[in-house]
Amino acid sequence: MNKIRALRVSAASAIATVALAACSTAPPTIQSGPDAEVTFDGLNRVDNSQADIAWARPDFDISRYTKLMLVEAGVQYREATNMGRTTIERSRSGPFYLDEDRRARFEALVKQVFEDEMAQIENFEIVDEPGPEVMIVRGTLLDVVSFVPDMQNMPGRSNIFLSSVGEVTLVLELLDSQSGTILARSVDRRAAERGGNQMFDANRVTVEAEVRRLIRFWARRLRESLDGFAEQRQGM
Repeated sequence: MNKIRALRVSAASAIATVALAACSTAPPTIQSGPDAEVTFDGLNRVDNSQADIAWARPDFDISRYTKLMLVEAGVQYREATNMGRTTIERSRSGPFYLDEDRRARFEALVKQVFEDEMAQIENFEIVDEPGPEVMIVRGTLLDVVSFVPDMQNMPGRSNIFLSSVGEVTLVLELLDSQSGTILARSVDRRAAERGGNQMFDANRVTVEAEVRRLIRFWARRLRESLDGFAEQRQGM
């Protein structure tokens, strides 16, 4: 196998690690052959992915790209089941409804943390326009669930202790910016929590800290993975 082919196989296999959930003992490999699971848009299932599930185009060649364009594809919230008629009824359990103000704060925080982390990438230039060497990184947040009640409208309670502030699924896609071809996709669901089932006093500061921790985790793993692929490319 020549160096160019080796790079393509390595990059295509490894690209599924951009939204990691847990360490995998075996290296990720793209399914091939007549029994391969293939999506409607031509992506092959990646085995041993560290994301919950991932797919990649077998002929994906990361050496074509030197620039990244970050694109938001939206946020989808799970319909709240806790819609009691009174404040007391709504305070008993989650998931909780997020009003427009809380959604706006959440989305602004996600955008800030992701962009700040990706700005530290070393081997790609972050750009705002498509181009011949530009790869789009497109992120979508699905099924956002909040376990944090509206604390301002909870009479008689000064402290709320939680082990998790919520859960969210990240769908991360890499695309060629000119053709729009999807090169890889990963889906990963995680909770915004401290781990070890630790309880903490939930307030605006601590809740935002847990959200930051989760989004930074995803963004850092993406940045480190892409930088690693670029370094491998330069060494070939």
